[in-house]
Amino acid sequence: MTSSDISVRNLWKVFGAGGAKIPLDPELSALPSSQLLERTGCVAAVKNMNFDVAKGEVFVIMGLSGSGKSTLIRCLTRLIEPTSGSVTIGGRDILQARPAELRELRRQKMSMVFQHFGLLPHRTVLDNVAYGLQIRGAAKNERYARSREVIELVGLKGYESHFPEQLSGGMQQRVGLARALAGDPDAILFDEPFSALDPLIRRDMQAEVIRLHKDMGKTMVFVTHDLSEALKLGDRILIMRHGEAVQCGTGDELVGSPANDYIADFVSEVPRSDVLTLKWIADPVAAGTPGDAPVLSSDTIIRDAISTVMHSSSPVLVEESGTIMGQIDRDSILSVLHGAVPHGTRAAA
Repeated sequence: MTSSDISVRNLWKVFGAGGAKIPLDPELSALPSSQLLERTGCVAAVKNMNFDVAKGEVFVIMGLSGSGKSTLIRCLTRLIEPTSGSVTIGGRDILQARPAELRELRRQKMSMVFQHFGLLPHRTVLDNVAYGLQIRGAAKNERYARSREVIELVGLKGYESHFPEQLSGGMQQRVGLARALAGDPDAILFDEPFSALDPLIRRDMQAEVIRLHKDMGKTMVFVTHDLSEALKLGDRILIMRHGEAVQCGTGDELVGSPANDYIADFVSEVPRSDVLTLKWIADPVAAGTPGDAPVLSSDTIIRDAISTVMHSSSPVLVEESGTIMGQIDRDSILSVLHGAVPHGTRAAA
């Protein structure tokens, strides 16, 4: 992994009187959430969380309602004050930051996009997008020029003079996204930004995030309760339950090698051929496989390999980092399409 933009270590958020003692007490900190609530009256919304987000990565935090995911992302900016631990952003532990330094970090290093837009109803699109720059003290010409750039970037050119009430939900969320981008932050945090949108608008906004990430390469932390959204957007996905991390990995790692029965059930409805890559189903190269057989990369999604495999008269070789690491054939593909568990060299590892 490349250098981390965000590093979280031993992070706790405990709600309730006396919550500060929970992380320090080995017995209490080990209790399941229900027992901790019964014994202490405290709720551990985030429990001993540890992860890194690489520079330029899209890191998705997901879980069901009440899992602690929104509390966690708000702890990253201290919109909710953590109980203990550390959150390092750009080499600075924000839990140790004084109020003035924290304000500067929020203005310069990170922006947040919320589910309910948070637009100022009495301000136009242009003035909403420019608001953060105004708070920074940017000159009017400078902040308007930058705001017009990002308004065009998110597809709202021509709407600069409109007010939020004149926009659809999807357009309002584009304004929120433009506002987050206007200050050119190192990282953008998304707290379930599309969950209130209609399905078609939501799909469009997901595509917009993918496009913007490709164009700008920003570090992004994205909270969602929707697994399909997580798989579509995330380089890696952290699944939470009862305030704890259950598994963190790429989409194909979660689907191909779930850490426990909870994760297996969580991903059970995911079409494997849309997520798993050839490395999960490749078998050792058979003695009779011709050396001039077709070759596909081990990172090829199974769905994208179907045509090549079905039209080949021989098994298809699978290459990884310049080396042939296995082969696949029609049976390999068909077994996945029929819902079989991966059986290849990677799955067996």
